[in-house]
Amino acid sequence: MSSRTRLEDLASIAGVSIATVSRALNNSPAVNDETKRRVWKLAREHNYHFRPSMPALLSRASATIAVVIPAPQGRQDGPLNPFVQDFIGGITAAARELGCDVLISHIAPENQDDLSSLMTANRAEGVVFLGQRTLHERLNLLAETESRFIAWGADLPGQKYCSVGSDNRRGGARAAAHLLQLGRKRIAFLGDTSAPEVHHRYEGYAEAHRRAGITLDPTLLVPAQFEVSYAEAAADGLTGAGASFDAIFAASDLIALGALRSLHKSGHRVPTDVAIVGYDDIKLAAYAQPALTTISQDMGKAGRLIVSKLLAATGGAALRSERLPTELIVRESCGMA
Repeated sequence: MSSRTRLEDLASIAGVSIATVSRALNNSPAVNDETKRRVWKLAREHNYHFRPSMPALLSRASATIAVVIPAPQGRQDGPLNPFVQDFIGGITAAARELGCDVLISHIAPENQDDLSSLMTANRAEGVVFLGQRTLHERLNLLAETESRFIAWGADLPGQKYCSVGSDNRRGGARAAAHLLQLGRKRIAFLGDTSAPEVHHRYEGYAEAHRRAGITLDPTLLVPAQFEVSYAEAAADGLTGAGASFDAIFAASDLIALGALRSLHKSGHRVPTDVAIVGYDDIKLAAYAQPALTTISQDMGKAGRLIVSKLLAATGGAALRSERLPTELIVRESCGMA
């Protein structure tokens, strides 16, 4: 059907009155949720323009993007998490440039029905899911009937949906290679490798060791969550066990900051005794003592890519997964060489 679909056309397709369609599109409580979802879905499928989040008089936005932050995702994905703030900042900046609204949701879909309902009940043109560890199989099922969503994360085997994220393997390899080039031979890895992105960072770390001809020591793989206090405790365990190490590659800057606190307590000098590299380049990284060397992800570019892909999907374009390049930001925590 053409882009000039009329209200009466929608009513005919939906098998309800014009008044019911009008009320559904305006989210009237006089229409039950099932009918609303059906009318909204038909409106999107037949290119009928309607305000996806609020009455037209309250906003001139051309579209709405919803960002869903289901926790837990291997990191504490609350609104105060610095990486989450940077991620949302990239999305909102891109949306503003293109005249879009952004909605933020912390709803955690507990099953496939919840996930399907989340997609059909919201009136956004596109939905972004932050993280995929607990959602991967459900997102694969969702992709069989829905195309207007993207996950921020890794590209996984058998994946049927679009994901956008950094090249975590290359980023991990770059971090470890930098430490190895500085002459560090015993590099601990701190992170939860059950999270897909962290696992790929670990694979890059392992590949850098293979290229350097250095055998990995499994005692230097330390599980650590994306939160400073948990990471500090994990690093405490490493030093408390008497492990020999001269560097740490942390799977996130928050983990690196926790490790930094632990090393200060135990009397290790950074970077003289132990060099540290983090991942994410959150704003706090540059203000740590010493300033944190890290792998940077371009969240501005990520936001522009995600928003443009979602808007293209509303026109029927196929969504293709993409990996974004990373950059090593060298600061004081591993020396400035």
